[in-house]
Amino acid sequence: MKPVPRSLFPAIDKTMSNLKAIRDRIDSVKNTKKITEAMRLVASAKVRRAQEQVLASRPFADRLAGILYGLQSRLKFEEADLPLLKQREVKKVGLLVIAGNRGLCGTYNSSVIKRAETRAKELEAEGIECTYLLVGRKAIQYFQRRDTPIRATVENPEKNPALDKVRDSADNLLDLFLSGELDRIELIYTKFVSLIASRPVIQTLLPLDTQGLEPQDDEIFRLTTKNGQFEVTREKVKNTLTDLPRDMIFEQDPAQILDALLPLFLTNQLLRAWQESIASELAARMTAMSNASENAGDLIKSLTLSYNKARQASITQELLEVVGGAEALK
Repeated sequence: MKPVPRSLFPAIDKTMSNLKAIRDRIDSVKNTKKITEAMRLVASAKVRRAQEQVLASRPFADRLAGILYGLQSRLKFEEADLPLLKQREVKKVGLLVIAGNRGLCGTYNSSVIKRAETRAKELEAEGIECTYLLVGRKAIQYFQRRDTPIRATVENPEKNPALDKVRDSADNLLDLFLSGELDRIELIYTKFVSLIASRPVIQTLLPLDTQGLEPQDDEIFRLTTKNGQFEVTREKVKNTLTDLPRDMIFEQDPAQILDALLPLFLTNQLLRAWQESIASELAARMTAMSNASENAGDLIKSLTLSYNKARQASITQELLEVVGGAEALK
């Protein structure tokens, strides 16, 4: 008996083609999963470094807040004739928006941009002119494509911001405020809540508001691992701000000391917000890549099941074709 030509079985050829397409799709999804898993691990390592840098900057920030709190008890800030504390009629506001340079981080960039647009509409409804001070490539690209006034742009560093860069940015903000070009500067950034949650917030940078120096407990988030899974632990930190001794004698006038410390306070606020934004972006990217890896795993299981069913059907079909062909050649 001569072998039956393959062309007599078009159904088999079609089934084998479908099997090859499924195999190719499975290989493609597996490669994608490797990439997303690697990006998740890189983001988690960067979150740890960002966390360490935040903790390293805490002693200076706490000490500075302690000194300002002590001066506040000696000197009524409302009576101090200092430019950085002076409230004036608001005609033009600068919105300092901190976003990221890259995507693949869920709704991190879109959330802070949307919050900035909402705030701009609120100010315009009050008859207040606003302009944007943008940090991060995503925010710069978004607002440049629209008819929006942009006063300054700064590219977000890939790592945590260096103190020199933050200080330069704070000096530029001071120049805009003290020159009268802007009557108020508001900071819009993403506050780090947890690995799976972040919240865009608005904070007034200038004029400075030191009413938030009252002693209060703080909370530190630490990224740890448990049973091979990442998790966040919370640690309560007792605030130790106390009044300065009543018998302490100042060599300089307290107002002069305050005038020298307020720019440091501004730089520290900007640094803290910048660090929290970067930590939020990394946490959002880690979560997004983790979800992508899980979805890829589910898709691989589904494709493997489809492949096995198609392969079983092809074997059955091939047997039927062979038997039918043999019967036809008798």
